[in-house]
Amino acid sequence: MQRFAFIWAHENKQAVVLVLLSDLKQALYEAVSRSVPEAKIAVAFSGGVDSSLLAKICQDLAKQVTLVTVGFSGSHDIGFAKGIASKMGIECRTLEIDYRDFQENLRRIMQTINCGNTSHIENCIAYFYICKLAKQNGLDIVLSANGCDELFCGYDGYRRAYSGGEAAIMKLMDEKIANEFTLMAEVATVAGQFGVAVRQPFLSNKFIEFAKAIPVGQKIKGPDDMTRKHILRQAALSIGVPEESATKPKKALQYGSLIHKYFKKARNT
Repeated sequence: MQRFAFIWAHENKQAVVLVLLSDLKQALYEAVSRSVPEAKIAVAFSGGVDSSLLAKICQDLAKQVTLVTVGFSGSHDIGFAKGIASKMGIECRTLEIDYRDFQENLRRIMQTINCGNTSHIENCIAYFYICKLAKQNGLDIVLSANGCDELFCGYDGYRRAYSGGEAAIMKLMDEKIANEFTLMAEVATVAGQFGVAVRQPFLSNKFIEFAKAIPVGQKIKGPDDMTRKHILRQAALSIGVPEESATKPKKALQYGSLIHKYFKKARNT
């Protein structure tokens, strides 16, 4: 049974429920353990809090972890990921995307997933290269930390929804989760070209149920909260994720890898 600590807020006479970090950590480890029985896996890695948390959990579970990072030359993700991976003591393999190759594969992927959503296309091209890199290194299972931004109010949209109260935030959360499942189905199609399976431990039904029960106030503090995901960041720090990773502001995969920049360039030529 999950344990909760209750603190009374005397000003408004309402009970504020604080989910103990130990409960969240247990749920995180269980989600990964249930989703990944294999010993040898890759983790899609940017060096941010979500992927670093996932990598550290896999390391603690004695998995044979290889971090895989993709991006164009000079991209933020490749440089930052290498530094965090070194601090964590985990092997990191990188792939620099060639623009001409990117143009060719972009057309193929757009035809494969038949999707008009720019964000989905950019994520699918990212996972195309992630899965290609994993396969080159003899890895058939890639884990992603997708779900953390949805469940812990990581997106900037949660700040805009804050004025609508908890109901508005939870409505947005449900929409974000539904969108993520659609995206992951598209990613699975792309990954299948390499015989690679992409798994999302933090999008399991059990973890979603647990995370949605965590009070919104432990995730986002207000409409001006530029950090967000507070309890998740605390969990990351408490298990040994490097501080610069655990406190790093969100930078979406397609931006940190420069895929968004080159996608726009390819569409305009």
